[in-house]
Amino acid sequence: MGMSAGPKGGIKSEINVTPLVDVVLVLLIIFMVVTPMLQRGKSVELPKATEIEKEKGKDSDPLYVSITPDKKVFLENDQVDEQALQDRLSEELAKDPGKKILLKGDNTVNVGDVRRVLDVARKAKAKQIALGVEEKK
Repeated sequence: MGMSAGPKGGIKSEINVTPLVDVVLVLLIIFMVVTPMLQRGKSVELPKATEIEKEKGKDSDPLYVSITPDKKVFLENDQVDEQALQDRLSEELAKDPGKKILLKGDNTVNVGDVRRVLDVARKAKAKQIALGVEEKK
């Protein structure tokens, strides 16, 4: 009786799926955690538009001003009133005068509310204000 080294019958060519499933599940969890962090500003339902002006050059990141359906105003993720919005915008624009402001208004908000925020931004010496819309498909 001799001893044999290795498996009998040659090499097995089976795919071990368990490590692949483990890697895919870890990647899925990472994407589920990171994706909500990528959105800046408050989450609102943007109005739909058929024609959208594409941004030609990506300069600096804009400041996100959001108006929610209950007419609350947010600068990035912080709720602000009109005076605080003007003060913070003036402060940010003093650091970078060419900084762009992206205004995201919910589609249920009326024009008067958007106009009020635009006037506050104008008083803060904002030069570039863009309105956030969603492309209609």
